[in-house]
Amino acid sequence: MNYDTILVNIDDGIAAITLNRPKAMNAWNSQMAVDLSEAMLALDKDDSVRAIVVTGAGRVFCAGADLSGGDKTFSTDKDGDQDARRALAFPYVYPWQVRKPVLAAINGHAIGVGITYSMSCDIRFVAEDAKVQFAFVRRGIIPELSSHVIVARVVGLSNAADLMLSGRMISGRELAELGLASKALPAEQVLAATVERAREFLKAAPVSVAISKRLLWEGLTSSVSGMDEREFPLLEWICRQPDAAEGVLSFLEKRAPKWKMTASRDLPTILGEVLGD
Repeated sequence: MNYDTILVNIDDGIAAITLNRPKAMNAWNSQMAVDLSEAMLALDKDDSVRAIVVTGAGRVFCAGADLSGGDKTFSTDKDGDQDARRALAFPYVYPWQVRKPVLAAINGHAIGVGITYSMSCDIRFVAEDAKVQFAFVRRGIIPELSSHVIVARVVGLSNAADLMLSGRMISGRELAELGLASKALPAEQVLAATVERAREFLKAAPVSVAISKRLLWEGLTSSVSGMDEREFPLLEWICRQPDAAEGVLSFLEKRAPKWKMTASRDLPTILGEVLGD
């Protein structure tokens, strides 16, 4: 897979996507939004890939939007939702839509879309000295990529307001202390630690992971009773599938499981639409 603004490497079931505009501090532009979307879609369909790690080339994860357009950076004369989204460099595939875990290895500064895109990943490891900023209100715009609900649900309304309404700079260490990242580490350790964590998903049943991930993200806006109604039919379905038997047998026989089902082929229709439908 060849792209203009990212690199993609697959090794032993783990796909690494590297934001690759190091001379521009990996600043986000329309081409990066397209490249990331195309890569996510391709990796979602590739059952040999069990987890995806996103990181940045050089010492910066992503410095935010490419501001080379000056005062016209955020202006658009496009009408219609999709045209306007393309003009404003929105991705058309998000990490939360992918049917396998997506981990952000925030190896350096993450400003603006650099942190909101990371928040659409499932797990984040961050460089402890990285500068992190929801800078939007200091550029005269507002945060995007559904961060108003994602950040608030993760850290609560008060902490979300502190970060998103002030646009103040924090460190990667504080990001982890708030619970917006799983772990803060020295920058040189972030990628290796994230890949090591990604390897944990190689042990899990792909269909189980895909269903559970969907439910976790739906849970951001679900009631407890609504989740029970959504969850139980899926549990009932998966208990009848061959991987449920394999999971028990492999445990009892003290061996590695041999999963028979794949996320691209075997998800139940009751789960609803999947990426690419």
